[in-house]
Amino acid sequence: MANVVTITGVKKLYKMGSETVAALNGVDLKIDSGEFVALMGPSGSGKSTLMNILGCLDRPSVGSYKLLGQEVSGLSDDELARIRNKTIGFVFQNFNLLPKLTSLENVALPAVYAGLSTKERLSLAMDALKKVSLSDRAEHLPSELSGGQRQRVAIARAIAMKPSIIMADEPTGNLDTKSTGEIMEIFRDLHAAGSTIILVTHEPDIAQAADRQILVKDGQIVKDITKDSHEIIDIV
Repeated sequence: MANVVTITGVKKLYKMGSETVAALNGVDLKIDSGEFVALMGPSGSGKSTLMNILGCLDRPSVGSYKLLGQEVSGLSDDELARIRNKTIGFVFQNFNLLPKLTSLENVALPAVYAGLSTKERLSLAMDALKKVSLSDRAEHLPSELSGGQRQRVAIARAIAMKPSIIMADEPTGNLDTKSTGEIMEIFRDLHAAGSTIILVTHEPDIAQAADRQILVKDGQIVKDITKDSHEIIDIV
């Protein structure tokens, strides 16, 4: 399989007064096309910083990040925005839906930024809503939906442009048990259909859905577990 993500020697440094703090401190990571990866770690471990870099929401201070073979660590904000829109679909814990737009309009937003016609946007959006079994709620506002339904709309928005990677940051954090099960079933279906999924979670039972679990601690990857091979790599 081809690498979709190749990170080498990545550090993320922040100035705090006279001190320099490393949120990430020398991370190496490869993720192949079609993998379902869970990033885990306690609060302050660096997993969210790693997710932001993987999602082209931030840049490393040091090191290389190749996304689909392209070096992206030195790109401008505008270039990163174009990469995000074309390559990555995001799902967030708080849904991030616009309250005055319908489900269909929210899902169509990435296609608006891509410059597609209204007809193309709505067609892609409806197809995505069908994939999460929510086409019957296309004209509903977020306030008219349950939490689980809102997250399904958010997933539909993430997959509408058929991105190479789906990144989900604590996607079940605000959901009840039943809705959590439904959302994770959607992720499993997307993975089975060939999507590459990178999911951030602090919940071990959610991470169990992934083929690979990566534990981040103190700014480093300390454990990399591949489910099928039962291989556990202790990095440090």
